[in-house]
Amino acid sequence: MALTSWKVFNFFDVSEVKPADSECASLFNSPELSSICSGSDNIFLGSSDGQVRILSSAFKVVRTFHAHHSGSITHIKQIDRTSLLITVSEDLSNEPVLKVWALDKPDKKTGGPKCLSSLNVSNGRKQFPISALATLDNVSQLAVGFANGSVTVIRGDLINDRGAKQRTVFESEEPITGVEFREGPTTTLYLATTGRILTLTISGRGQGQPAKNLDDNGCGLGCMTVDSESGDVLVARDDAIYFYGVNGRGPSYAYEGPKQLVSTFGDLVALVTQPRTDAASKTSILRKFVGSGADDRYRSSTFALLDTDLKYVAHTETLTSQIRTLFAEWGDFFLLTLDGKLFRYHEKSLNQKLEILYQRDLYVLAINLAQKVGVDTSQRNVILRRYGDYLHKKGDYDTAMQQYLKAIDNTEPSQVIRKFLDAQRINNLIEYLEELHEHDKATVDHTTLLLNCYAKLKDTDKLETFIKSGTNFDLETAIAMCRQGGYYDQAVFLSKKHGEHDRVVDILIEDSQKYDEVIDYIHRHEPEVAYPNLMRYARVLLEHCPDQTTQLFIEYYTGQYRLKKDTPVAATQAASGGATSAVQNLASFIPLPYRQATVTPSPATQDNQPLSLSTEEAAAAAKADPPREYKVPRPRTAFSSFVDHPDQFIVFLEACLDKAEMDEPDRIDLHTTLFEICLDIAGNKTGQEKQKWETKAKTLIDDQDISMDASNVLLLSHLSDFGDGTVLVREQQGLRFDIFRSYASVGDTASVIKALRKYGPEEPQLYPAALAYFTSSPKALQEAGDELDIVLKRIDEDGLMAPLQVIQTLSTNAVATMGMVKKYLRETIERERKEISNNRRLIESYRGETDAKRKEMDELGTKPAVFQTRRCSACGGSLDLPTVHFLCKHSFHQRCLNHVGDTDVECPKCAPTNNNIRAFRKAQEDSADRHDMFQDTLQRSRDKFGTISEFFGRGVMAAPPLE
Repeated sequence: MALTSWKVFNFFDVSEVKPADSECASLFNSPELSSICSGSDNIFLGSSDGQVRILSSAFKVVRTFHAHHSGSITHIKQIDRTSLLITVSEDLSNEPVLKVWALDKPDKKTGGPKCLSSLNVSNGRKQFPISALATLDNVSQLAVGFANGSVTVIRGDLINDRGAKQRTVFESEEPITGVEFREGPTTTLYLATTGRILTLTISGRGQGQPAKNLDDNGCGLGCMTVDSESGDVLVARDDAIYFYGVNGRGPSYAYEGPKQLVSTFGDLVALVTQPRTDAASKTSILRKFVGSGADDRYRSSTFALLDTDLKYVAHTETLTSQIRTLFAEWGDFFLLTLDGKLFRYHEKSLNQKLEILYQRDLYVLAINLAQKVGVDTSQRNVILRRYGDYLHKKGDYDTAMQQYLKAIDNTEPSQVIRKFLDAQRINNLIEYLEELHEHDKATVDHTTLLLNCYAKLKDTDKLETFIKSGTNFDLETAIAMCRQGGYYDQAVFLSKKHGEHDRVVDILIEDSQKYDEVIDYIHRHEPEVAYPNLMRYARVLLEHCPDQTTQLFIEYYTGQYRLKKDTPVAATQAASGGATSAVQNLASFIPLPYRQATVTPSPATQDNQPLSLSTEEAAAAAKADPPREYKVPRPRTAFSSFVDHPDQFIVFLEACLDKAEMDEPDRIDLHTTLFEICLDIAGNKTGQEKQKWETKAKTLIDDQDISMDASNVLLLSHLSDFGDGTVLVREQQGLRFDIFRSYASVGDTASVIKALRKYGPEEPQLYPAALAYFTSSPKALQEAGDELDIVLKRIDEDGLMAPLQVIQTLSTNAVATMGMVKKYLRETIERERKEISNNRRLIESYRGETDAKRKEMDELGTKPAVFQTRRCSACGGSLDLPTVHFLCKHSFHQRCLNHVGDTDVECPKCAPTNNNIRAFRKAQEDSADRHDMFQDTLQRSRDKFGTISEFFGRGVMAAPPLE
C-alpha cells in the first residue's frame, strides 16, 4: 500500500526550542557539535574538541566534562534507564577510541564522571571512519561498522574493565551503513550496506556461521533503525519502507523519494526525505553513504511521522533546511537542522486526535486508534455510538445497528431504541433488543417491546428461538406477553423451564384449557408441588375431568401418591413425513423431571422388535414404585373441592375410609360427611333410588364400627327430614324416651305403640308417658284401643305410678271415663286392702314377739335362774363338779370350755349366733354414715317409702351420740 494513499493528519504540535541560556543556544549551531543523543531525561552533546555536555529538560548545561583528549566525538550513546554513557572519538591518524562512562560515579582526580573502561577499536590497521555503532543494553557486546565494509564486535565486561575481545565478524567491499542488535534465544546482528541487508548470529545457536543475506538492496547512512516494540529492523529506501524480522523481510510500504534519516517514536516511524533528483544522482554510491550533505541543491527536507499499523500519516511538514539528526526524550520528539534550529514535536492527546477524526468522519480509524492505545470500554463505546449516529444519518441502518450493538454495555438503550421505532426498522430494533437480553441489560419494558415486535411480525420461529436461547430476560413479562399474544405453548415452555409450576397449571387451565394435561403435569411432580395446584384448581378439574381428578385426590389423601412415569409403547406406524413446528419440540428443552419423556422407538425390524407393555403390566410397574413420603393432609381439607360433584365425593370418601390408619376425628368427619351426602342425594331422588340412598345412610348409622357425632347425625336427619336416622341415633345413645316423645309430639299413635312395645321393657317410664299420651286426645285414645289396659296393667304390676297419680293423669284432659279404669281401680283397691290386712297381722306378730323378749329380759335381771340340766352340752356326759351354767340354759363341764381362769366366758353353743348379731349391728352402725349409699339405693328403688323405712331402721337417720 503506497503511502500516498494514506490519510494525513496533524497529530503533533510543533514548536521551536529556544533555550533561554545563550550558551546552550549556541551549542546547537556550533560547528564543533559532532554528535548528539538522548536518554535518562537528558540530552548529550559531543563536540569535536572531545568534550561532552549534558543538557536538562530546561535546555541548560548541567554538566560538562572532557571525554577525549584527541579526536572528535563522532558517536555518543546513552544506555537508557542507566547511568552509562558510551563515547567514540575518531582521529584518522589513530584507531578510534571507545570509552564507557559512569555518570553517577565522579572521578576523584578530574571531578567528572568516572571512566569505567577505554579501548581502541581495531579495524585491521585500516584507517576508515566509523559509520555505525550498536550496543546491547548490558554493554556486554558492541558492534562497530566501518566505512570500508568491515564490522568489529567487542565482547567483554566493559563496565568493570575486566578486559574485552575484539573480532572482525564481517568484511565487505560496500560501506557499512547500519548495525543493530536483536536479542532472543540467539543474539542476531543486523548489517546494512549500501547494497545488502544481512544477519549474523554472534551468540547462541548458529554462532560462527557466515552472514545470511536478507535482501540484495541496501540503504543509505542513517536509514536503518530497530523497532523497540517488535524488535524488527526498519530500513528506509528510496522506493519504500521495509521491515525485517529473523526469518527475512516482512511488510513494506511504498513511499517514493530519497530517504535521509529514519527513526522510531513509540509506534510511529519518523522519516526524513529529500526532493527527488535525477536518476544519476540517486544511484550514486557516494550519495547513499554520505547522504545529501555534499549536494547544495538539496536545500529542503520533508519530515513525516507514520503509523504503519493503522496506515496513516500522523504529521508531515517540509523544512527549508536539511535535518541533521532526530531523537526523542521527555515524551516528545526532537528534530535538529543543519542551521542549528531545534524543533519539538509534542503529540496531541487522544481526545484531540479523535476530534480531528470526527471532523473528517473517519470513525473506523478512530475506533482502531482507540483500540490500539488501549482505551477503556466506556471510551471506546462513545466512539462506536458516534459512528452509529453518523451511519444512521446516512441511512445505513444495518451498519449503524452493528455499532450500537458493539457499544451496548454502557449505552443508554432508550437513545438507540428511539432511532428505530419506525415500523420499517423493526428488524433492527429486534436485533438490538435481543442483544440487550443477551447482555442482561434488558428491563421489563424492553422484554415487552421485543415480544410485541415478534407478535407484530408474527415471527413464531424467532419467538421460540428467543425463549429457548437461555437469554436473560424478565420472566414475568415474557410469560405475560406470550399469554396476551396467544402463544400459550411458549408461555408453558418458559414456565416449565424456570420451574414455575403454578404458572404452568394456570396457563393450561385459564388459556389453553387442556385439563387432561394439567392432571398429567400435576401427577408428575413431588407432593409439595402437586398438592397446592391440585387444591387451587380442584373444582375446575372435577368439572372437566371428574374421574381422573378424583383418582388423584384419592391417591394423595390415602398416602399412596406416586409420581407418574411413562411406559414404552410399541410404534404402531411409521413416523409421518413433514417437519413439525418448533413449538411441538419445546418439550425437548425442558430438563427432567419437569417434562414428560417421549420415547420414539425405531422402526420394527427382524432384529429390532418394538417393546410394548400391557395395561396390567404398566399398572404393576407403577405400583412397584414406592409412594412418596409426605404429610397426608386431613380429609376435610378436600371437602369443599367436591361441591356440586356428589358422586365423585362419595367415591373419594369411601376410598379414604378404606385407609387402615386414620385418626379418629378424621374418620368421624368422613362418616358424617358421607352420611350427609347420602341424605342430600336421597332428597333429590324418588322411589327406589331414594330408598337406596336412605338405606345406605341407615347402614352408616347401624354399623357399630362407624363412629359419628350423634348431635351432627340428629341435626342432619332433622334437616333432611330423615326420621329413621333420628330414631337409630337415639336408640344407639339410649335416648328411647326421646324417640317416644318425638312420635308423641307428631301424634303418630302407631309409632308410639311400636316404640312402647320395643323400648318399654327396658324403659318402664315410657308407660306413664304412654298413659298420658293415650288420654291426651280422643283420637289418640281411640287409636290406642286395648293398649290402654295393657299400659295400666303394666303400671300397676311394676308400681310405676301410685293409683292417685293414675287418676290425676286420666283426669287431666277429661278424655278417659270411669268405665275405662273401673277394672283397674277395683283390682287396685282389693290389693291395697289385702296388703293392709297383712301388714296389720305382721304388726301384731312383731308386737307379741317384742313383749315376750322384754319379759324374758326382765326375769333374767330380777329372778334367780334354776338349772336342771344333768348332762354337759359339749360332751354329753353327766355333769360333775366343777360345772359352768349359762343363762341361756346350757351347762358344761369346766374342762369342756377350754377356758382356764377367764371370767368373760361365752356359751359355745350361742356364740355363733351372738357373733352374727354383733356383726350385723356393727354393719348398721357403719352404714349409718354412708349417705351416698342411701341416696343411690333410694334412686334405684321402686318402693321409695319402703327404702326409707329400711334405712331408718338401720339408724341412718338417728341423731349422733353426744360427746
